[in-house]
Amino acid sequence: MEIRSWGGPTADLIEIQQPVERAVLVGAPRADEPEALVDEHLEELERLADTAGAEVVGTLIQRLDAPHPALYIGRGKAEELRLLADQADASLVIFDEDLSPAQGSALEKALGRRVMDRTELILDIFALRARTAEASLQVELAQLQYLRSRLKRMWTHLSRIQGGIGMRGPGETQLETDRRMMDRRISRLRQELEHIARSRDTRRRGRRAEFRVALVGYTNAGKSSILRALSGADLFVEDRLFATLDSATRAVDLDAGYRALVTDTVGFIRKLPHHLVASFRATLEEAREADLLVHVVDASAPGWDHQVEAVQQVLADLEIPETGSLMVFNKTDQLTHVEEEALRGRVSVEWSENVFTSVIEPGGLDPLKRELLHRLRKLRPTVLLEIPVTDGKSLSEAYQDAEVIERVDQDMKVILRARVPVATLGRWRRKPGVVVQYLESE
Repeated sequence: MEIRSWGGPTADLIEIQQPVERAVLVGAPRADEPEALVDEHLEELERLADTAGAEVVGTLIQRLDAPHPALYIGRGKAEELRLLADQADASLVIFDEDLSPAQGSALEKALGRRVMDRTELILDIFALRARTAEASLQVELAQLQYLRSRLKRMWTHLSRIQGGIGMRGPGETQLETDRRMMDRRISRLRQELEHIARSRDTRRRGRRAEFRVALVGYTNAGKSSILRALSGADLFVEDRLFATLDSATRAVDLDAGYRALVTDTVGFIRKLPHHLVASFRATLEEAREADLLVHVVDASAPGWDHQVEAVQQVLADLEIPETGSLMVFNKTDQLTHVEEEALRGRVSVEWSENVFTSVIEPGGLDPLKRELLHRLRKLRPTVLLEIPVTDGKSLSEAYQDAEVIERVDQDMKVILRARVPVATLGRWRRKPGVVVQYLESE
């Protein structure tokens, strides 16, 4: 925001900027967790804090056999954390673990400053990144579900006013009022999202004849960059976690007259808050309904195998099968030749269906396009359908279920050259009077 000083129209403009939060990060891994994994998790938390707009001014780690019931970390470590935050002039402390409402409240008292956990930070980033009405609704729903159990902590400034039978204090009354208002808002948000989901389902049914591909993967794996390069569409791309939240579908030409509808879905992350998973369930239906699931992996990430596990866990939670999915190892331009060869050898043992890609290198996406074309031809073989001109129902179904490439009206029959889903070929073979002739192998 800019304001003009009272010195007149020629005075300098003064820009008022939002102060940057100074944050201390806290990791509390289990005692047996590998050191490399601890560093990787704290580095990811730092990137999350940067995405949210915070400046990291310090870190603290304590290995635990089990979380402390009151402060999550030990009391001695909490005092060390307070001194560190004082020295760094930090206004915020961010934990890499989920804190209970009681632990959050106790830590804020002990540290004398605001405390956030990992879930709250991710929710804040989603609120910052939401660009469409649907994403905003999904994020608000997740935030309200998260905050509902923490209302009591937010009203501790009225704790001196005691409640009881016939003596309910204003704090408790306000708490109940806020919960009722929050429940009504949650119910309304769910209804709005259900309406949007029904509209999306209608659009999805209209694309049933198309070859549909869904890109899934860890956040910042390069899904949006791949879709942008494949389709030539102007999509928002940024080297930050959760740069995009909204699913985007674009048509991609695969040569030989074939095309695919490719959808970029929201990126996943380690310990993704379950409220967010539930809120974005409708958006991720695109992945469930797709003909092919493309799992994009950042091949240059040191802990890419842990990222793969995190994505697979979220897909399992959403009951989205990975059967027949394609593993795409992206950003190979950031690997040396030796590193890439070693990775190819390791990957081939675990995933037979894999390709390596780069958006930067010329022709870096050609292997992916060839594999998509191969998969499309297997799932959508081109056939000739001879349909009696009197069979209006079958003719209508052909236009609805298949991709009609060419039509010839001949005598008392209609000949369609079409790409027909393999799943429906059996039904077409059994139709009386309809002749199916293959033009290429399945």
